[in-house]
Parts: sequence; structure tokens; C-alpha cells
Amino acid sequence: MAQRVSVNDAAVGSKRTSRVRVAVRLRPYMDKQDEKGEGPCVRGLGPQKLEIINWRNATETLEYQFDVFHGEQTTQQEVFLTSVKPILPHILSGQNASVFAYGPTGAGKTHTMLGSQEQPGIIPRAVREVFNLVEAQKKEQDGWEYFVAMSYLEIYNEKVLDLLSPGSQDLPIREDKDRNILIPGLTHTPLSSFTDFDTHFIPASLNRTTASTKLNQRSSRSHAILLIKVVKSQRGPPHRQQTGKLYLVDLAGSEDNRRTGNQGIRLKESGAINLSLFTLSKVVDALNAGAGGRVPYRDSKLTRLLQDSLGGSAHSVMITNIAPEYSYYFDTFSALNFAAKSKQIVNRPFVRETVVVPVIVPGKRAREEQEAGGSGDPQIKRSKQGKKAEQPPSPPTQPHSSPDSSVLERLLALEKMMMGSAERERLDLLKTVAQSRKEIQMLKEKQKELEDKANPFKKQDGVTEKESKDGLLFKTDLPPLHRKQSTATKPRKQQAVVTPLQLSQVQPLLHSVLVCKPSQTLEKKKRVKAEICEGKENGGVDHSSAEDVNWESHLDSALLEQSRKKILQTLNSGSLKELKSLQLIGDKKAKLIMGWREIHGEFTQVEELKKIEGITVKRFSSFIKANILSSMGK
Repeated sequence: MAQRVSVNDAAVGSKRTSRVRVAVRLRPYMDKQDEKGEGPCVRGLGPQKLEIINWRNATETLEYQFDVFHGEQTTQQEVFLTSVKPILPHILSGQNASVFAYGPTGAGKTHTMLGSQEQPGIIPRAVREVFNLVEAQKKEQDGWEYFVAMSYLEIYNEKVLDLLSPGSQDLPIREDKDRNILIPGLTHTPLSSFTDFDTHFIPASLNRTTASTKLNQRSSRSHAILLIKVVKSQRGPPHRQQTGKLYLVDLAGSEDNRRTGNQGIRLKESGAINLSLFTLSKVVDALNAGAGGRVPYRDSKLTRLLQDSLGGSAHSVMITNIAPEYSYYFDTFSALNFAAKSKQIVNRPFVRETVVVPVIVPGKRAREEQEAGGSGDPQIKRSKQGKKAEQPPSPPTQPHSSPDSSVLERLLALEKMMMGSAERERLDLLKTVAQSRKEIQMLKEKQKELEDKANPFKKQDGVTEKESKDGLLFKTDLPPLHRKQSTATKPRKQQAVVTPLQLSQVQPLLHSVLVCKPSQTLEKKKRVKAEICEGKENGGVDHSSAEDVNWESHLDSALLEQSRKKILQTLNSGSLKELKSLQLIGDKKAKLIMGWREIHGEFTQVEELKKIEGITVKRFSSFIKANILSSMGK
């Protein structure tokens, strides 16, 4: 089980918190001097101080103070000894350490981290020092084993790529229950010596994405992160294991695309770099603000991986690289401000320690206990009985020290609990099965009892039915009872009285038409009123199809012909409003009539109205009847 041990409990350091150490390195002038020959814009004032000209007022300077200032003449060895070497012993004590280079493009970050064959940088020197510390501890502390492994990755366009396995795709970033950052699928290469490291690191460095810009012939287009993992394991009980990690980060520089001349894919790379560095600046601002606010680690892959280095549990060192030329003035000014904010960040390191439980075969352990219990040694039996009888039991003497014995007791108790869990589960399962069987038996008995109680009633019903059939039971001379029919449930239906159809005069018909003249409203209301009028005309009853056809015979032929001509005239020359004034003609039908009239010309007879869409024979007869009766009523 992993345990967090504060730095007070560890052998290294005496503080529970560790502030981010910030070092500033000023690179020398390039071979090509400034075009204006203005000289440097930055100048060192001591081992910790420097000043930069105030861009608002050239006669003033702005002064900064950091943990270390490395001037133009500082060597790679001096940078490593003063800034990086002091934090490396923490790795062998189960703590994390982080070193990363920050600054604008062309300021010398990659040279500081990698260096050259003649002047190695921080990465080769730090790895060599880790192996030296491991060898020294092996001689001083006997009983410990050391395992060293490396991983190397780059963040290119917000994609995590494995440099030790060039064919890999974008790798995910995960976080375990102990809030440790993990990258599933990342290659972990074991190392036995510095030569072994050099064999794997140099080819992997060539896989890193670089390109040429106007400011740098070999500009890094990605952030590179080298992880050195040291696992320190104890051979004997309590089998402690401490894990320390060293992060060596070479950040890509922030770029001004107007000066670098980036286009196309270089412009996309520059955007991804600047976005991740902007997120890094937001993380630093959030950490300095405090008050338990949200820190945007997850807004970028870079800040997600540096979560342990900034505000986490690592001993961190940031080396800010700056350039002296005036052409880099604003980049240098921004980098110094970022470095000044970063040195206020406080980390909380702790020792990552794990107690490894030894693997014991359950069968072998049980056999040993059985042999010890079944042996004929009376002394062992008496000692066991004495331990049970004593209250409280006397502590047994063991050859180990008290902390070791307590750990062993806990391990043995855990082992017994794990060994007994299978047997306990089996007994619980058997108990549950037995209880279920008992309940089923009880239910069967109860069901049988109920069936027995119900059998006499079934037999009696059977006898009653049989005797009633034979006519032997309840013999009497009384007449059989008849159920009286209820009148409430089935009410008598009234039969409709149909009066005979009487249509002898025209005058009552005209009178009914005058009363039921439909208004100029919706088509639906027209249909309803027309049906009402038809009903009144026919005396409230439906008449046969023969009577529907002969309704014209009861009217004056002259009036009938006059009404037809009037309808035909309205159909040929009437406006939309006049067409809608006709019975059973609505807005839609009026528009269809006008459209048919424009295409085919005037109607020659009223019967051509049947050619209009939606006007059937039945609808046409209703139309003629309603309009003729309406015109006669007027």
C-alpha cells in the first residue's frame, strides 16, 4: 500500500514545502551584431541580480532578483553544479524532481539542456550524476536494490508522441487514484549504466521535430520531456519500495511570427507552441493567486504533464534563457516577468513509499500450520494453550526490531484474512442454500395444508351438483322460482315516429328557404346550413334518390332557367368575392374556378363545373339546388 511520508520524516531536507528555484541564463552575443549597434539591453549586477532597460524610458532600468543569475561567460558545468545538482539526491529518497528550460526561440534552451559533445548540457550531466548517486548508495546502504528506467516523449501540435518508439500514435494522459500522472503505452527502457542511456537517448533525440526559421537554423517545434525513474527496493522485511522520478524538460520557445516568417505548417506549429505556453502562464498566475481557485492544468498537454512540477510534489528548477540583443527585447522582458512570477510557486514534496507484500502460497502455508498443530511436540501445544489462557497475552520475543515485528504481524494477519476469505465465502454460500431449501419446504407444507382444507368443500360441491342433477336434493311441490327482470338495467328504447313525406306546395318550401338563408362565412358553415335547409324542405326526414332528382319538377321552368343563367353569368364574369357569394363555394373553389376560366375560357353551361377539381356529381347537384333555391328566395 502506498504511503505519503512528509519530508520531515525522510532523511533528506527539513522543510515540508519547497519553492520553485528560478535561475536566469544570459546567452552571449551571436556572431552577427545588431544592425544599429546599440549594445545589450540586459546586464548582470551580481550572482542573483540583473537589470534591463525600461522600454518606456530608455534612461531608466528595471531590476530583477532570482535565485541564480548565469552571465554570458558561465559554463555548462557551472550551471549544472549551482542549479541542478542540489535537487538530484531527492530522487533516491522516493521524491520527484523537475528541471525545465524556458525562454523565447533562439535564446539557447536546447543548448542548455542538451549541449554538445564538447560541452554536455544538463540532461547528460544529470543522468550521469544519478548513476553516480546509485553506486554510492549501494556501497553505503546494504540490503537495497536499485532499478533505473527512462522514457522520452515530445508534445507536437498538442499530441504526445513517444520518441523511443517513432511509429507510435498520440498517447493519452491519465491520472491514478493517488493523483500521479500516467501515460499508458509510453515506452519504459531499463538502464544499467550511463553508456546504456547514451545508446538509447541519442537516436531518440534525432526523432524530435525541428525546423529552420529566420531566427534559428534548428528551431525546436515541440516540447521534449525526458523521464528518469529510480525504484529503490528493500530486500528484507518489511520490503519497502521508494519511487523517485526526474523530469528534464526542454520547452519550445515562444515565437513572434512576424519575425520568424512562419508560414503553412510552421505557422500551425507556432500557434500550438504559443497556446501551450500561454496556458503555462495562466497556471502560474492561478497558483500565485491562491484562494483555492481552479488551476487550468487540463487546458494543455504541457501543463498536464508539468502538474507535478508546478504546485505539485516535486523539487523544481526553472532555467530561464534570455538573449541580450535589442531585437529580442520584448521576448526577454516577458520571459523575466514570467520567471519572477514562477519563483513564488510553492510545491509540497513527499516520499513515495510502498510496502510490498511477499507472495506466499496458501496451500503451503496451510500445510505448515497443519504439521505444526498435529505434531507430537508437547511444548508447542502447551505454549498455545498458555497463550489462550493468559489475559492479556504476553508479547512473544522475536529477533527483529519492534517496527519490523509490528509490520510482520500486520502482514500475517492480512495473510490469514485473505486465506480464510474463500472458506468463509463457501460457508456463507452453503448457509444461504440451506436456508433457501428450508423456506421452500415450509412453503410446500403450507400449500398442502391449504389444499387439504379446500378438499371437503370441493367434495360437497360435487355431491350437491350430482344430487341436483338427479333431482333427489331439495324436493318440493312449490313452483320453481323465476328471476324478475329488472327494468332499470335495460331501459325501453323509444321507437322513432316517422311522419309521411308531404310536399304539395311550393310556398312552404320558399318560406323555409327564406328562413334558412346562409350567411357569407366559412365553407363548413355553408355546408351545415345547406343540409339544414334541405332537412326543412323535406320535412325533417331523408328522401330517396328519385325525389332528389325530381325536385326541379316542382319549380317553375322559367324561374329555373333564369336562375341557371344567373349562376352561369357569375361563374364566367364574377370576381373572387362574387364567386365566394355562391352557395357551397369557398375561397379555394373560387380560386380554382378563376384558374380554370383563365385556361379554358368561359363556361358554356353550368354542368362544366364538374370539371373543377373536388366538385363531384353529388356536390354539383347540391350546389345547383342550394343556389337556385337561394335565388328564388331573394
